[in-house]
Amino acid sequence: MVMGLGFTEIGLPWAMITIPDVSPKVKITLKMLITGMDDFCATDFPLHVVLVQPQIPPNTGNIARTCAATRTPLHLIGPLGFELSDRYLKRAGLDYWPHVIWRTYPNWQGFVSTNTQSPGRWLAFTSQGQTGLWDFQFQPGDWLFFGSETTGLPDFCLTACHTQLRIPMRSAGVRSLNLSVSVAVGLFEAQRQIAH
Repeated sequence: MVMGLGFTEIGLPWAMITIPDVSPKVKITLKMLITGMDDFCATDFPLHVVLVQPQIPPNTGNIARTCAATRTPLHLIGPLGFELSDRYLKRAGLDYWPHVIWRTYPNWQGFVSTNTQSPGRWLAFTSQGQTGLWDFQFQPGDWLFFGSETTGLPDFCLTACHTQLRIPMRSAGVRSLNLSVSVAVGLFEAQRQIAH
C-alpha cells in the first residue's frame, strides 16, 4: 500500500489518490509512486533509507525531514510502533511531508516482495556490524537499513542484507546513537562518497 505525499482533511500525512489544493509536481510524484515506485526509485534515486519496525514517532518524523532534504525515498516496514496520523510524527516532520517520497509496507514480506528485483545492495546499520562506516565504499543504488530504537534490526533483515555496517564511536560506555542521528550520519556519508 502506498502512503504519503498527501494530507488528510485535518492536515496529517496520509495516503491519498486525489489530493486537492496541491501543486502539480506533488501530484506527478504521487502518480509515479502509485503506478510503479520500483521503476521510479531504481532509476531516479541513488540511495534509499529503510526503517524496519520503528517505534518512536519523532524519530521517524526527523528522518522523514532528512530524507526530504536529501531527496531520498523513505521506506517504512511495519509493524510500526505508532499510527501514521500521530501528531508527534507530523510535528517532527514540520511542513516537509509533501516533499517526502515515502512508502509503507505492512511487514517484511511485503517489502521483500515489492523490492527484491530493485537494483542495489541492502546494507544493514547495526552496532554489531563488522565493517566501520568510514571503511566502506558506498555505491549508487544502495539501500540503507536501520532497525527499531529498542531492538535494532531483526535477524531476518540482517541475514537478507549484503553487509552489516557500524558507526564508529569512541566511548565504550555508549551502546548506540539515536536512530535519527544514525540515519543522518549514514545517509550523508553515503551521499558524500557518491558525490565524489
